[in-house]
Amino acid sequence: MSSTTPTLKESTHKRIVDTAAKAIRRSGCNGTSIADIMKVAGLTHGGFYAHFASRDAMLAEAVDCAGNESVAALKQAAAQAAPRDALQAIAGAYLSRNHVENVEEGCLIAALASEIPRQVPEVRCAATRVVEQMIDLVARHANGAGGPGTHEQALATVATMVGALVLARTVEDPALADALLKAALTRLPHADSC
Repeated sequence: MSSTTPTLKESTHKRIVDTAAKAIRRSGCNGTSIADIMKVAGLTHGGFYAHFASRDAMLAEAVDCAGNESVAALKQAAAQAAPRDALQAIAGAYLSRNHVENVEEGCLIAALASEIPRQVPEVRCAATRVVEQMIDLVARHANGAGGPGTHEQALATVATMVGALVLARTVEDPALADALLKAALTRLPHADSC
């Protein structure tokens, strides 16, 4: 067996974290129980503590996992666009109807923004890393990256994207949700204006 082949325990641990990452985006940190996660993962509740010291430890790993998935999706959108169009591709993928409707696959920050401040420091640190990665990604794809104002513009762009997504998910009127997404998308800077 190769040293890069995960052990059964590692594979099981990853399955629990992946399940938790989807569950917290769908139902929130406080709306997700250990028993529910273990059941969906096809495991018994009793096996949980063989993998995690506490529920909070699992939540911190789930936030990291969900955040990594979110950032990877944005990186993929950028990679599929011409360099000068990468920032618009990121914003377009983020501010899409598909992203609004697929909470458990989407942005962790938009899904949990109101809950994260009440979590333990490890969970908040994991969420902070996700926000920092999003800001860095947006800043790297801005024209003149590293120039004056790039970081501040990236902060505003990420804040606008997350806020628009949260609001679009909040309203029950699909036309209003689409209008929120479109308004944010059209007012975000293009890569050549950052």
